[in-house]
Amino acid sequence: MKNLRSALFYTLTIGIFSVFLYFFIRQGTFLETAATKLHSHVSNATSWEQFTDTFVHNLTHPLATLLLQIITIIVAARLFGWLCKLIGQPTVIGEIAAGIFLGPSLLGMFYPEFSNFLFPKQSLGNLQFLSQIGLILFMFIIGMELDLKVLKTKAQEAVVISHASIMLPFALGVGLALYMYQQFAPEGISFLSFALFIGIALSITAFPVLARIVQERGLSRTKLGMMVITCAATDDITAWCILAAVIAIVKAGSFVSSIYTIILAGAYVLFMLKVLKPVLKRVGDHYSYKEGLTKPVVAMFFVVLLISSYTTEVIGIHALFGAFMAGVIMPANLSFRSIFIEKVEDVSLVLLLPLFFVFTGLRTQIGLLNDPYLWQVTGLIILAGVAGKFAGSTIAARFVKQSWRDSLIIGSLMNTRGLMELVVLNIGYDIGVLSPEIFAMMVIMALATTCMTGPALDLIDKFFPQKKWEALRDKLEPSRFSVLIAFASPQGGRKMLRLADKMIWKEADDQQITALHLSPSSYLNQVNTEEYQFETFRPLNEEAQQLDVSFTSLFKPSQDVEHDIIDIANNGDYDMLMIGIGRSVFEGTFLGKILGFTSRIISRERLFDTITGKERLFHEDVLDERTTQIIKSVKIPVAIMIEKNLKEVNDIFIPIFSPQDQFLLEYAQKLVSAGDLNVTIMDPSEIVSAYADVQDSLNAIQDYAPEKVRMHFDNALEKEFLEQKDLMIISFESWKKAVESHSVWLANSPSVLIIRA
Repeated sequence: MKNLRSALFYTLTIGIFSVFLYFFIRQGTFLETAATKLHSHVSNATSWEQFTDTFVHNLTHPLATLLLQIITIIVAARLFGWLCKLIGQPTVIGEIAAGIFLGPSLLGMFYPEFSNFLFPKQSLGNLQFLSQIGLILFMFIIGMELDLKVLKTKAQEAVVISHASIMLPFALGVGLALYMYQQFAPEGISFLSFALFIGIALSITAFPVLARIVQERGLSRTKLGMMVITCAATDDITAWCILAAVIAIVKAGSFVSSIYTIILAGAYVLFMLKVLKPVLKRVGDHYSYKEGLTKPVVAMFFVVLLISSYTTEVIGIHALFGAFMAGVIMPANLSFRSIFIEKVEDVSLVLLLPLFFVFTGLRTQIGLLNDPYLWQVTGLIILAGVAGKFAGSTIAARFVKQSWRDSLIIGSLMNTRGLMELVVLNIGYDIGVLSPEIFAMMVIMALATTCMTGPALDLIDKFFPQKKWEALRDKLEPSRFSVLIAFASPQGGRKMLRLADKMIWKEADDQQITALHLSPSSYLNQVNTEEYQFETFRPLNEEAQQLDVSFTSLFKPSQDVEHDIIDIANNGDYDMLMIGIGRSVFEGTFLGKILGFTSRIISRERLFDTITGKERLFHEDVLDERTTQIIKSVKIPVAIMIEKNLKEVNDIFIPIFSPQDQFLLEYAQKLVSAGDLNVTIMDPSEIVSAYADVQDSLNAIQDYAPEKVRMHFDNALEKEFLEQKDLMIISFESWKKAVESHSVWLANSPSVLIIRA
């Protein structure tokens, strides 16, 4: 009955609406003029022609053209990027190649009509501005990924290498400008402007591409990898400052008239670093979790980005420098930066940045190089770029006592130009310093120097193979080691901080420890959040003052503690997740019951020994689902701390029960090199002598501190021996086997750090 009434009402409504609509249209036809009726008659007579005209008009509408261009560009960029990845080249090479393919050099040459339809000249302005927005977002990300602390730490070697890799190619570029100026410089451009731009174009290094290659080659956590990353970061900052000055000189016309622009730029940089950065840091620390980054907060940071870009554009040093500076002054909180980068990165890198590559390709007219002499000049530019960058970096690296192999690798990586080179070239083209011929030559140079990086590294590995011993030494060399501590009890977090302090090499970085505390949202609704946060981290702050170590505090409400720990550990720049589990950490605390990392990590089972007549205590491995899920899902090493009244960390015991346990020696080296303590390595099965890999690792450690490392070959672990130790470090697999076999020595073990590799 109800459905019938609804149907009748619906039918009646449509009927009344139709009657009124017919009446209004009927009355409106009497208002038409004779001319309107005549036009309507003609239109009806040519309805098909009218449809085709409308369809063609819609097809060539600026918005439709732009959307078709974006679709084509994204598909081509993904396809070419995939092909380059198959042959071992960075995907950025494929994206640049896609731009050249779609431009006049190939598509425009062989299919000019289709090229004119897809990329009509009147549409290039829209494409350029949209690509500039993508570049602004990209430079914003690059600024956030750079760390100004690299200039404050003791990285003199990196600064020497970086600046040598800028000065030599810059000088060669200015010298090359003497040869090219009269023939290739655009009309009205002074030699100073032309020479400075050629110099900076040859001096740039592509920090994003270099970082990707270092990561793919497995060098990111080695001393060499950290050195190259630091060099590239220093290079990026220095080169962008020089570029800003060069743009100011070019736009002003002379060095003297550019002084006003440079003064304004200096005032802008000081304001950004000294005034705005501290303000943004407070905001970032307060909203450093996903739920905190609401739309108004995100909008505020985007407004800072846009105002910064607008300011530098008005000053005369290009909007991209403002975007870069906006990224640099963003809050240094790793959690905030990772969340914000995640919001911006996909739109920038996947959607908008390929537009820049294709727009560059549309500008690149390789067909202009139609004379052998022009290709000779191109070869000369490539030679100057490679010789300056590669030789400058290699010689400087060798001067600061790097090995020949490492020096050549540094030179090869610093010679990578890629995207950053294209940014510089497009700026030069836009302000009229580079002619179309020079622009095409420089784009070819950028492609060539980026493409040769991978093969050059392969050749170095072939002719200068790294000895096994050197590889182990390089792997165990002190470098940045970042620890994420996830704690529930403040006292437990305090003791984990004490242990983490023993693992970090303090000269590598100022902030290597992050203390994470997750609190259920429902609980925080009942208490003062700020006061609760202060009290939670107070014991850790007191411990940090005693140890003279700094750490980053990360506090956030959570609706799913387990999921958030996994998410933060996997998405942050961490080398280890440490979670504290045990009686002193959780039992007896209200907070421990709320968080519930584990309901029972250890149960104590008393067994009666019929031989001695004494009770023995065994650890039984009873991990709950949450802890097990964290161990399985976190991609980085996980350390589970079982604390037994840990007061000091001076004497550490590491059992090696199988060849797979040799990864523990890496942590032994970190402890020996970072802290003044003793390490005893137990080798009951004499695995060290039986396996060359393990022996080499041990030799590398003993080479660093022979007086601090001792061997213990006795299979029986006496109570007196274990009671002398402060901490035992054991692999997760060996711990499980020891528990399953009810090993007697577990009852007397000190505090334990179980590490899952």
